[in-house]
Amino acid sequence: MASEEPAYLVGLDLNGRLVVMVGGGTVAQRRLPLLVASGARVRVIARAATPAVEGLATAGQIELALRDYADGDLDGAWYAVAATDDPAVNAAIVAEAERRRVFCVRVDSAREGTAVTPATARYEGVTVGVLAGGEHRRSAALRTAIREALQSGQIDDHGEAHEAGVALVGGGPGDPDLITVRGRRLLARADLVVADRLAPPELLTELGPEVEVVDASKIPYGRAMAQERINQTLIDGARAGKFVVRLKGGDPYLFGRGYEELMACAEAGIAVTVVPGITSAFSVPAAAGVPVTHRGVAHEVVVVSGHVAPGHPKSLVDWDALAKLKGTIVLLMGVERLPQFADALLAGGRPAETPVTVIQEGTTRTQRVLRATLSTVAARAAAEQIRPPAIVVFGPVAGLIDQVSEDGPSVRGTV
Repeated sequence: MASEEPAYLVGLDLNGRLVVMVGGGTVAQRRLPLLVASGARVRVIARAATPAVEGLATAGQIELALRDYADGDLDGAWYAVAATDDPAVNAAIVAEAERRRVFCVRVDSAREGTAVTPATARYEGVTVGVLAGGEHRRSAALRTAIREALQSGQIDDHGEAHEAGVALVGGGPGDPDLITVRGRRLLARADLVVADRLAPPELLTELGPEVEVVDASKIPYGRAMAQERINQTLIDGARAGKFVVRLKGGDPYLFGRGYEELMACAEAGIAVTVVPGITSAFSVPAAAGVPVTHRGVAHEVVVVSGHVAPGHPKSLVDWDALAKLKGTIVLLMGVERLPQFADALLAGGRPAETPVTVIQEGTTRTQRVLRATLSTVAARAAAEQIRPPAIVVFGPVAGLIDQVSEDGPSVRGTV
């Protein structure tokens, strides 16, 4: 049995080696993925197994024997886990493991086994393990804190200057908490940040005083020239040995010109990391109580740019085809020309009573939501002085909120 002395923390190479887990319940379900990811040959012996454990067996990731444990089941094992709900069975498994000199974890009584599973976190090739003398909640809390510190950049695991290059980071729809973990971590490493107007401004307040911030929305000379200047700013920063983060709102590749910036950097020989963001096209409607799809209601979602009006020579959108669809249309950058878009859909055959939701400054504390129909939305938006940035959702899903009871999801700023 385990002593009262502190456990010796060690990393096991289980690749290709047999691990026997006795028990197929929720504890096994939680522990199996890491064993499988380690490359171990995992055999599970259990009277019954959860659907998730059975799914691993069906996928060929583990062996599953639905039967009682029997002495001798640890033959050939390098590591064992006693995870049944019967203390006597768990004790028998530990006893067999002792005889065979196989380290064994006993999940119902850690001190009665010969091994303890640490709370672990994996991050960029580093595995962190925490043992707290059998206090599982404490070890899990410490593990989570360390992982979050690594991910956020509070702990610098590199120990040296960061490599120069560019990261295209999607900042999400507006709420600073909706940037991805990786995006926030790379932002914390930046020497230079080139930020869009729609990037969450609160994220910039987290930067150190030594970080240079360039407001891309204030780069002069018009839209086309501004993009060229942005590209050159990224390239010049990287060539100067800086780690440059191009912080954009939403997702870099959804009407964000992210690929133009990647191409410019690639042509200049600059390494680029792309961090997808939570797109406002889907997250902002969700924050307003609108699912862009719903079973039996919408089988397609079309995301449309509204930066040019219907019929404009530069428009690439077939508005007549869109009008014939029965599903969801999400319009970005279209509030200023909303009457023209609504007229185009009506002219193409979309019913006048089609529900429409307009969300201004979605996911932020100033979010406003307007609900109307295709025939009334333009006048309603003008009367309520809806302004950019705002997203418009056309289609039956925009009316589903009316079916939700008063106890359903709350929607801030509805007008």
